[in-house]
Amino acid sequence: MALPDTDRQYHIDLARGELAEYILLPGDQDRTAKVAQRFQSVEFQRRHRVFASATGQFKGRRVSVVSTGIGADNIEIVIAEILAITDKPTFVRIGSCGVLRDDIGLGDLVITTGAVRLEATTKYFVHDGYPAVADYRAVAALVEAANRLGHTAHLGVTATAPGFFGAQGRPIPQLPIRFPDLAQEMARQGVVNFEMEASALLVLAALAGCKAGVVCTAYAQRVSGAFVQGDQRDRAEADCIDTGLEALSLLAEMDEAVHAQGALHWRPSLWVPKVAS
Repeated sequence: MALPDTDRQYHIDLARGELAEYILLPGDQDRTAKVAQRFQSVEFQRRHRVFASATGQFKGRRVSVVSTGIGADNIEIVIAEILAITDKPTFVRIGSCGVLRDDIGLGDLVITTGAVRLEATTKYFVHDGYPAVADYRAVAALVEAANRLGHTAHLGVTATAPGFFGAQGRPIPQLPIRFPDLAQEMARQGVVNFEMEASALLVLAALAGCKAGVVCTAYAQRVSGAFVQGDQRDRAEADCIDTGLEALSLLAEMDEAVHAQGALHWRPSLWVPKVAS
């Protein structure tokens, strides 16, 4: 491979030992600092290109955050380089989305159960029929986290688009688009929201044998045309960050319970002692 001979990854500029095994993945690099502010302590913070990262302690556990930038192609870069310097990471993507149902309000959370692979990146890894499915443990952790924090969360299938405008059926006055009814078509098929990274994360994580989940906050209401603004946007972003961090903590707790019980898989009954206490 034509890459520099160094122990640091070319794009994210990180080396083995600098990342925890539990990792939040925001798209926006500025969101990384907001995540790090919630850590009890911070080991380091770094920014290289669009990839901002930080590692620290949250609820007594070592966690990291790495921004991915926008799109499935950037997800491929970040996941490949993280896999090179970690053992078996767990991923939770925290992002924004446009929702396709009128009962989902701006600022509500949407937890992805699976994703429609409208992007092309995953075609270079798997067959066209390969599903992009969220890990059941990550879904459970995100649902529990949202509930504990008092945030409204919806579950469903996400459509991962390769772009923001024409690729999601948004009209562009100066340009023709091929699928102007794409949003309506996805809604008829029961798709809950549009975003641009979920399917790539879920497919690549599954291929690597890693847990991955996705939670997004509704920034756009595609039915009404409303878009989040001002303080409401800040609250929505904060809710998504807090839910993602809480879910990472719960996923670590779930792994500890599986190990303690010598179980092959996590199951809801392993949560009972923690909830009861």
